[in-house]
Amino acid sequence: MADVLLSVKGLTRRFDVSKPWLNRVIEREDRQFLTANDDVSFEIRKGETFALVGESGSGKSTIAKMIVGLLEPSAGEIRFDGQAMDFNSGAAMRKLRRRFQMIFQDPFASLNPRWRVGDIIAEPIHTFGLLTGAAVRQEVGRLLEVVGLSAADAAKFPHEFSGGQRQRIAIARALSSRPEFIVCDEPTSALDVSVQAQILNLMRDLQDEFGLTYLLISHDLSVVRHMSNRIGVLYLGRLVEIADAKQLFVEPQHPYTRMLLDAVPDLALSGRRRTPVTGEIPNPINPPPGCAFHPRCPHVMDICRQVVPAPMTTTSGQAACHLLTQDDRMQAREPVA
Repeated sequence: MADVLLSVKGLTRRFDVSKPWLNRVIEREDRQFLTANDDVSFEIRKGETFALVGESGSGKSTIAKMIVGLLEPSAGEIRFDGQAMDFNSGAAMRKLRRRFQMIFQDPFASLNPRWRVGDIIAEPIHTFGLLTGAAVRQEVGRLLEVVGLSAADAAKFPHEFSGGQRQRIAIARALSSRPEFIVCDEPTSALDVSVQAQILNLMRDLQDEFGLTYLLISHDLSVVRHMSNRIGVLYLGRLVEIADAKQLFVEPQHPYTRMLLDAVPDLALSGRRRTPVTGEIPNPINPPPGCAFHPRCPHVMDICRQVVPAPMTTTSGQAACHLLTQDDRMQAREPVA
């Protein structure tokens, strides 16, 4: 599709978590691998916010790091604006790299405490050779004002700012290379609730102003509902559902998605029957056979314990669940209020 900016196909990442060779020989153990992501595929269109949600340990941040090149995929392909991304390709990849940036989860750890704010924001400008001399200082001052700070703040150090202000600095740094695509890895999880709203509103304003495309990583469904156009639900490294954001909150197709929504406090006091979250994500080193969610699923069938469900097209996107082959699947589950 012409409007697709980022395309991910079959993305897989495995980590070798084996003991040292001598220990394995003495204890007669085989090598062990942790599968953080397994055959993940999705597309992000220009100008939209695509969110990835799931419990801690589901593989959200691993996908983010592979997209920006901090981790190398074990298998699969990432294409940005139609071009395959190979982070070992040198000059060609360097030009492409300027077009996407990342906002990290912890604003207290993502900024160099020994650098002044002006140097932090100017680093991508110098790295990609966008401006020189006095023009760099002017651009840094402009970016600080764009994110709601003062140009005079460029002379300060990160420790002189609050958490929300530090995240604004991180956003200014991400914007300094004039990117088209920004990966936001839980950008508000370390902030107070009141500050979260300010940062999220700032991100939406910047998206409208600069035509940005976001990949939003979060476990907070209220944040996802406020920000995203489409949502991908991850469980144990696999995408179990992709849907339009509004539709997903009204009519989830996968039992895991429904479980996540049932965990959200019912502020409207609707009295709707809710199913509490039970169980934990299985060990990714030794995942259960078949559908990984079957040990926690209230609708588990024999086929769920044996066969990994394939993604199927739904009215709002796609989902991977054996329930979707049952004619009475939706009659058995009431819509979410």
